[in-house]
Amino acid sequence: MDKKNLSIKEIAEISGVSVATVSRVINQNGRFSKETEKKVLEVIKSNNYKTNLVAKSLRMQQTNTIGVIVPDIKNEFFASIVSEIEEYFFEEENYTVFICNSNGEKGKELDYLASLDSKGVDGLIYISGYDDTLHTSVRRNIPVVCIDRKPKENKEIAIIESDNLEGGYQATSLLIEKGCENIVVLKSEKETSTNIDRFEGYRKAIEEYNMSLNEELIINLKKTHFDYAKDAINKLLEKNIKFDGIFAVNDWLALGALYSLKDNNFKISEDVKIVGFDNVSISKYSYPNITTINQNKKLMGRTAAKTLLDLINNKQTKNNIHIKLPINKIYRGTT
Repeated sequence: MDKKNLSIKEIAEISGVSVATVSRVINQNGRFSKETEKKVLEVIKSNNYKTNLVAKSLRMQQTNTIGVIVPDIKNEFFASIVSEIEEYFFEEENYTVFICNSNGEKGKELDYLASLDSKGVDGLIYISGYDDTLHTSVRRNIPVVCIDRKPKENKEIAIIESDNLEGGYQATSLLIEKGCENIVVLKSEKETSTNIDRFEGYRKAIEEYNMSLNEELIINLKKTHFDYAKDAINKLLEKNIKFDGIFAVNDWLALGALYSLKDNNFKISEDVKIVGFDNVSISKYSYPNITTINQNKKLMGRTAAKTLLDLINNKQTKNNIHIKLPINKIYRGTT
């Protein structure tokens, strides 16, 4: 048969079922058997059937679109999450995904949120953005899932994140168990939920091992980038501040610290041990490669996507959705 955009009636005739059954399968609404669903979907796929999305959106008050706000699409951590979200919605659920890169700029983030809201997207996934922008830009009551960030205002929003407190605790505990007594923590000066939780994990480990919290070793950086970490460690060395361990709240900070120590002729892992966070590629391919706390980026993206779709389809409410995904240590050359 010549592949064309068949009508629902023609799909029903080929499948040997009623038009109503085909409609239920397409809209995933109502009762039908797995066998019937498989038969109808095979006919749809083999004949390149496409629903009339305009008519469907008017009928169902849905546009089959979602928006994704990401602070830095070039960042491997964020890119991996976005890729999983896009694949799930576009390839598996026939949704169009609007991916908006804010470059970490608050104004741009606000503009994108307002634009996506005006386009009538069915839901939003908001990755590691500012914690005070959602309630000012999104006027409609649509499902929102936040990844790696807890918003300040809206308690109804679903949150998907790694167990950051446990990650900070395990990273610091590892350094202590390896013999470190003076541990630097490199973190952002921004009071984001992720930053707070990882630092609280650090603090918890220091206290549980009956060590003193040394304010000189708590380094707050304007940006969590390579150069800022490298400069911070250089300054500690210039001041002759004693340390033998470094916990960096992301792998780029860990790499900056690593380069500073190497430039100053320190033996990594012997003189100073380092643990990063995220397990992005640079931690694996640096020399020596960096011990780090692994976040399951694919699971994070897929969990967020499935949660948002369930919210869109009213399969669950937004109350008390706070999913913490497990982390694990990756042992490498810096410890």
